[in-house]
Amino acid sequence: MSCDLSGRRAAVLGGDGREVEIVRALVQAGAVVRTCGLPPAGAAVAGTPAAATVAEAVAAAQIIICPIPLPQADGSIFAPQAGAKLIIDTESLGGAAPGALLITGKAGPQMRAAAAALGLGLHEYEHEEDLMLLRAPAIAEGAIRAAIANTEVTLHGNPCLVVGFGKIAPTLAQMLRGLGARVTVAARNPVQLARATAIGCETVPIIRLAEVAPQMAAIFNTAPALLFDRPLLEGLGPENVIIDLSGPPGAVDWEAARSLGRKAVWARGLGGRASVTVGQSQWFGIRRILDAELGG
Repeated sequence: MSCDLSGRRAAVLGGDGREVEIVRALVQAGAVVRTCGLPPAGAAVAGTPAAATVAEAVAAAQIIICPIPLPQADGSIFAPQAGAKLIIDTESLGGAAPGALLITGKAGPQMRAAAAALGLGLHEYEHEEDLMLLRAPAIAEGAIRAAIANTEVTLHGNPCLVVGFGKIAPTLAQMLRGLGARVTVAARNPVQLARATAIGCETVPIIRLAEVAPQMAAIFNTAPALLFDRPLLEGLGPENVIIDLSGPPGAVDWEAARSLGRKAVWARGLGGRASVTVGQSQWFGIRRILDAELGG
Protein backbone atom coordinates (compact mmCIF):
# COMPACT_ATOMS: atom_id res chain seq x y z
CA MET A 1 0.00 0.00 0.00
CA SER A 2 1.33 3.39 -1.00
CA CYS A 3 -0.57 5.96 1.07
CA ASP A 4 1.85 8.69 2.15
CA LEU A 5 1.24 9.87 5.73
CA SER A 6 4.00 12.48 5.77
CA GLY A 7 3.00 15.35 8.02
CA ARG A 8 -0.30 13.79 9.04
CA ARG A 9 -1.15 14.03 12.73
CA ALA A 10 -2.24 10.78 14.36
CA ALA A 11 -3.36 9.78 17.85
CA VAL A 12 -3.12 6.21 19.14
CA LEU A 13 -5.24 5.62 22.22
CA GLY A 14 -5.05 2.74 24.69
CA GLY A 15 -4.16 -0.84 23.88
CA ASP A 16 -1.00 -2.77 24.56
CA GLY A 17 2.07 -3.92 22.67
CA ARG A 18 0.02 -4.29 19.50
CA GLU A 19 -0.61 -0.56 19.46
CA VAL A 20 3.09 0.10 19.96
CA GLU A 21 3.67 -1.71 16.66
CA ILE A 22 0.96 0.42 15.06
CA VAL A 23 2.72 3.56 16.34
CA ARG A 24 5.94 2.25 14.82
CA ALA A 25 4.25 1.72 11.46
CA LEU A 26 2.65 5.18 11.52
CA VAL A 27 5.99 6.84 12.25
CA GLN A 28 7.65 4.87 9.46
CA ALA A 29 4.89 6.08 7.12
CA GLY A 30 5.72 9.68 8.03
CA ALA A 31 2.97 10.51 10.53
CA VAL A 32 3.43 12.66 13.63
CA VAL A 33 2.03 10.54 16.48
CA ARG A 34 0.76 11.30 19.98
CA THR A 35 -0.13 8.46 22.32
CA CYS A 36 -2.31 8.11 25.40
CA GLY A 37 -2.64 5.08 27.63
CA LEU A 38 -0.10 2.90 25.80
CA PRO A 39 2.80 1.04 27.41
CA PRO A 40 5.81 3.35 27.92
CA ALA A 41 7.40 2.08 24.71
CA GLY A 42 4.62 3.76 22.74
CA ALA A 43 5.82 7.28 23.47
CA ALA A 44 9.43 6.27 22.91
CA VAL A 45 8.60 4.86 19.48
CA ALA A 46 6.46 7.90 18.64
CA GLY A 47 9.26 10.27 19.66
CA THR A 48 6.74 12.54 21.41
CA PRO A 49 5.69 12.68 25.07
CA ALA A 50 2.66 10.61 26.02
CA ALA A 51 -0.46 12.73 26.43
CA ALA A 52 -2.10 12.85 29.84
CA THR A 53 -5.62 12.78 28.42
CA VAL A 54 -7.45 11.64 25.31
CA ALA A 55 -8.32 15.25 24.51
CA GLU A 56 -4.65 16.22 24.58
CA ALA A 57 -3.66 13.32 22.34
CA VAL A 58 -6.33 13.96 19.69
CA ALA A 59 -5.88 17.74 19.46
CA ALA A 60 -5.72 18.53 15.71
CA ALA A 61 -5.34 14.81 14.92
CA GLN A 62 -6.41 13.72 11.44
CA ILE A 63 -6.17 10.02 12.28
CA ILE A 64 -7.37 8.51 15.58
CA ILE A 65 -6.76 4.83 16.30
CA CYS A 66 -8.36 2.88 19.15
CA PRO A 67 -7.81 -0.75 20.18
CA ILE A 68 -9.59 -3.83 18.82
CA PRO A 69 -11.64 -4.86 21.91
CA LEU A 70 -15.19 -3.52 22.24
CA PRO A 71 -15.36 -0.57 24.69
CA GLN A 72 -16.97 -1.07 28.08
CA ALA A 73 -20.53 0.10 28.71
CA ASP A 74 -19.24 3.43 30.06
CA GLY A 75 -17.36 4.12 26.83
CA SER A 76 -13.90 3.31 28.19
CA ILE A 77 -11.57 1.56 25.79
CA PHE A 78 -9.16 -1.30 26.44
CA ALA A 79 -6.17 0.40 28.07
CA PRO A 80 -4.52 -1.84 30.71
CA GLN A 81 -1.46 0.42 30.94
CA ALA A 82 -3.41 3.63 31.51
CA GLY A 83 -3.59 5.10 34.98
CA ALA A 84 -7.27 5.91 34.55
CA LYS A 85 -10.13 5.01 32.24
CA LEU A 86 -9.91 6.43 28.72
CA ILE A 87 -13.40 7.50 27.69
CA ILE A 88 -13.99 8.02 23.98
CA ASP A 89 -16.92 10.41 23.57
CA THR A 90 -17.91 13.75 22.09
CA GLU A 91 -16.10 15.74 24.78
CA SER A 92 -12.79 13.88 24.55
CA LEU A 93 -12.72 13.89 20.70
CA GLY A 94 -13.91 17.47 20.28
CA GLY A 95 -10.46 18.84 19.42
CA ALA A 96 -9.78 16.46 16.52
CA ALA A 97 -9.27 17.89 13.04
CA PRO A 98 -12.46 18.36 11.00
CA GLY A 99 -13.34 15.14 9.19
CA ALA A 100 -10.70 13.11 11.05
CA LEU A 101 -10.69 9.34 10.57
CA LEU A 102 -11.62 7.35 13.68
CA ILE A 103 -10.43 3.75 13.31
CA THR A 104 -11.23 1.01 15.81
CA GLY A 105 -11.94 -2.67 16.05
CA LYS A 106 -15.54 -2.30 17.22
CA ALA A 107 -17.16 0.96 18.31
CA GLY A 108 -19.39 1.36 21.34
CA PRO A 109 -22.41 3.68 21.52
CA GLN A 110 -20.46 6.66 22.88
CA MET A 111 -17.87 6.39 20.11
CA ARG A 112 -20.56 6.14 17.43
CA ALA A 113 -22.40 9.13 18.84
CA ALA A 114 -19.19 11.17 18.97
CA ALA A 115 -18.28 10.33 15.39
CA ALA A 116 -21.74 11.35 14.18
CA ALA A 117 -21.85 14.57 16.22
CA LEU A 118 -18.35 15.68 15.22
CA GLY A 119 -18.43 14.55 11.60
CA LEU A 120 -15.63 12.02 12.00
CA GLY A 121 -15.19 9.15 9.59
CA LEU A 122 -15.75 6.01 11.70
CA HIS A 123 -14.18 2.78 10.42
CA GLU A 124 -14.47 -0.58 12.22
CA TYR A 125 -12.31 -3.48 11.13
CA GLU A 126 -12.47 -6.17 13.84
CA HIS A 127 -14.63 -8.55 11.83
CA GLU A 128 -12.70 -8.41 8.55
CA GLU A 129 -12.14 -12.08 7.90
CA ASP A 130 -8.53 -11.98 6.71
CA LEU A 131 -7.44 -10.01 9.77
CA MET A 132 -9.29 -12.34 12.14
CA LEU A 133 -7.55 -15.31 10.58
CA LEU A 134 -4.15 -13.64 10.89
CA ARG A 135 -4.80 -12.98 14.60
CA ALA A 136 -6.20 -16.44 15.32
CA PRO A 137 -2.93 -18.28 16.12
CA ALA A 138 -1.87 -15.72 18.74
CA ILE A 139 -5.30 -15.75 20.39
CA ALA A 140 -5.44 -19.55 20.37
CA GLU A 141 -1.97 -19.82 21.90
CA GLY A 142 -2.95 -17.36 24.61
CA ALA A 143 -6.14 -19.26 25.38
CA ILE A 144 -4.23 -22.51 25.74
CA ARG A 145 -1.70 -20.82 28.01
CA ALA A 146 -4.55 -19.56 30.21
CA ALA A 147 -6.00 -23.06 30.43
CA ILE A 148 -2.65 -24.60 31.34
CA ALA A 149 -2.18 -22.01 34.09
CA ASN A 150 -5.57 -22.79 35.59
CA THR A 151 -5.81 -26.59 35.41
CA GLU A 152 -4.20 -29.32 37.47
CA VAL A 153 -4.18 -31.84 34.64
CA THR A 154 -2.57 -31.86 31.23
CA LEU A 155 -4.62 -30.93 28.22
CA HIS A 156 -3.03 -33.92 26.55
CA GLY A 157 -5.31 -36.91 26.90
CA ASN A 158 -8.12 -34.94 28.51
CA PRO A 159 -11.46 -33.74 27.12
CA CYS A 160 -11.68 -30.11 26.05
CA LEU A 161 -14.71 -28.25 24.75
CA VAL A 162 -14.68 -25.42 22.21
CA VAL A 163 -17.93 -23.46 22.17
CA GLY A 164 -18.66 -21.70 18.89
CA PHE A 165 -16.79 -22.35 15.66
CA GLY A 166 -16.29 -19.03 13.89
CA LYS A 167 -12.96 -17.42 12.95
CA ILE A 168 -10.80 -18.21 16.02
CA ALA A 169 -12.20 -21.57 17.12
CA PRO A 170 -10.98 -23.75 14.21
CA THR A 171 -7.37 -22.72 14.87
CA LEU A 172 -7.85 -23.27 18.61
CA ALA A 173 -9.39 -26.72 18.07
CA GLN A 174 -6.56 -27.78 15.78
CA MET A 175 -3.92 -26.61 18.28
CA LEU A 176 -5.65 -28.50 21.09
CA ARG A 177 -5.73 -31.63 18.95
CA GLY A 178 -2.03 -31.13 18.25
CA LEU A 179 -1.43 -31.20 22.01
CA GLY A 180 -3.24 -34.51 22.24
CA ALA A 181 -6.47 -33.20 23.79
CA ARG A 182 -9.77 -34.89 23.04
CA VAL A 183 -11.68 -32.01 21.48
CA THR A 184 -15.44 -31.56 21.27
CA VAL A 185 -17.03 -28.59 19.51
CA ALA A 186 -20.44 -27.19 20.51
CA ALA A 187 -22.14 -24.90 17.99
CA ARG A 188 -25.55 -24.00 16.63
CA ASN A 189 -24.69 -23.87 12.95
CA PRO A 190 -24.76 -27.31 11.26
CA VAL A 191 -22.15 -26.17 8.73
CA GLN A 192 -19.78 -25.25 11.56
CA LEU A 193 -20.39 -28.64 13.19
CA ALA A 194 -19.62 -30.33 9.88
CA ARG A 195 -16.35 -28.38 9.60
CA ALA A 196 -15.41 -29.42 13.13
CA THR A 197 -16.12 -33.05 12.28
CA ALA A 198 -13.98 -32.72 9.16
CA ILE A 199 -10.89 -31.77 11.21
CA GLY A 200 -11.40 -34.68 13.61
CA CYS A 201 -13.39 -33.17 16.47
CA GLU A 202 -16.40 -34.63 18.20
CA THR A 203 -19.42 -32.36 17.94
CA VAL A 204 -22.59 -31.59 19.89
CA PRO A 205 -25.37 -29.06 19.30
CA ILE A 206 -25.04 -26.11 21.65
CA ILE A 207 -28.36 -26.97 23.31
CA ARG A 208 -26.47 -29.84 24.97
CA LEU A 209 -23.90 -27.50 26.52
CA ALA A 210 -25.10 -28.02 30.11
CA GLU A 211 -24.94 -31.78 29.59
CA VAL A 212 -21.41 -32.01 28.20
CA ALA A 213 -19.63 -29.15 29.99
CA PRO A 214 -19.18 -30.98 33.34
CA GLN A 215 -17.23 -33.69 31.52
CA MET A 216 -14.57 -31.28 30.27
CA ALA A 217 -11.23 -30.40 31.83
CA ALA A 218 -11.18 -27.10 29.94
CA ILE A 219 -13.97 -25.20 28.23
CA PHE A 220 -13.03 -22.53 25.69
CA ASN A 221 -15.86 -20.18 24.80
CA THR A 222 -15.76 -18.10 21.62
CA ALA A 223 -19.51 -17.44 21.32
CA PRO A 224 -20.74 -13.88 22.07
CA ALA A 225 -23.70 -14.84 24.27
CA LEU A 226 -24.42 -15.40 27.96
CA LEU A 227 -24.20 -19.19 27.86
CA PHE A 228 -22.66 -19.89 31.27
CA ASP A 229 -25.46 -18.74 33.53
CA ARG A 230 -26.02 -19.77 37.16
CA PRO A 231 -27.91 -23.02 36.38
CA LEU A 232 -25.14 -24.18 34.06
CA LEU A 233 -22.41 -23.14 36.48
CA GLU A 234 -24.13 -25.05 39.27
CA GLY A 235 -23.61 -28.19 37.22
CA LEU A 236 -19.85 -27.66 37.02
CA GLY A 237 -17.24 -28.57 39.62
CA PRO A 238 -13.90 -27.13 40.76
CA GLU A 239 -12.11 -29.35 38.22
CA ASN A 240 -13.76 -27.58 35.25
CA VAL A 241 -12.20 -24.34 33.99
CA ILE A 242 -13.86 -21.91 31.60
CA ILE A 243 -11.69 -19.74 29.37
CA ASP A 244 -13.98 -17.06 27.95
CA LEU A 245 -12.72 -15.36 24.80
CA SER A 246 -15.85 -13.34 24.08
CA GLY A 247 -16.07 -9.55 24.24
CA PRO A 248 -17.94 -7.49 26.84
CA PRO A 249 -20.03 -8.34 28.77
CA GLY A 250 -18.66 -11.87 28.38
CA ALA A 251 -20.39 -15.24 28.22
CA VAL A 252 -20.22 -16.00 31.96
CA ASP A 253 -22.37 -14.88 34.88
CA TRP A 254 -19.29 -13.66 36.72
CA GLU A 255 -21.05 -12.97 40.00
CA ALA A 256 -22.51 -16.48 40.04
CA ALA A 257 -19.12 -17.97 39.18
CA ARG A 258 -17.53 -16.19 42.14
CA SER A 259 -20.27 -17.12 44.59
CA LEU A 260 -20.23 -20.75 43.49
CA GLY A 261 -16.44 -20.99 43.50
CA ARG A 262 -16.30 -21.91 39.82
CA LYS A 263 -13.08 -21.38 37.92
CA ALA A 264 -13.68 -18.97 35.04
CA VAL A 265 -11.14 -16.73 33.30
CA TRP A 266 -12.16 -13.83 31.08
CA ALA A 267 -9.24 -13.97 28.66
CA ARG A 268 -9.56 -10.63 26.89
CA GLY A 269 -6.82 -9.04 24.80
CA LEU A 270 -5.07 -12.31 23.98
CA GLY A 271 -3.93 -10.90 20.66
CA GLY A 272 -1.40 -8.95 22.72
CA ARG A 273 0.42 -12.17 23.59
CA ALA A 274 2.29 -11.91 20.28
CA SER A 275 2.19 -8.15 20.01
CA VAL A 276 4.59 -7.78 17.10
CA THR A 277 2.84 -10.38 14.93
CA VAL A 278 -0.68 -9.24 15.78
CA GLY A 279 0.17 -5.55 15.70
CA GLN A 280 1.48 -5.98 12.17
CA SER A 281 -1.70 -7.77 11.11
CA GLN A 282 -3.81 -4.98 12.62
CA TRP A 283 -1.70 -2.40 10.82
CA PHE A 284 -2.44 -4.23 7.57
CA GLY A 285 -6.14 -3.53 8.12
CA ILE A 286 -5.61 0.05 9.33
CA ARG A 287 -3.34 0.89 6.42
CA ARG A 288 -5.94 -0.51 4.02
CA ILE A 289 -8.49 1.95 5.47
CA LEU A 290 -6.03 4.85 5.30
CA ASP A 291 -5.09 4.01 1.72
CA ALA A 292 -8.75 3.95 0.69
CA GLU A 293 -9.63 7.18 2.50
CA LEU A 294 -6.52 9.26 1.94
CA GLY A 295 -5.47 7.94 -1.45
CA GLY A 296 -2.08 6.84 -2.59
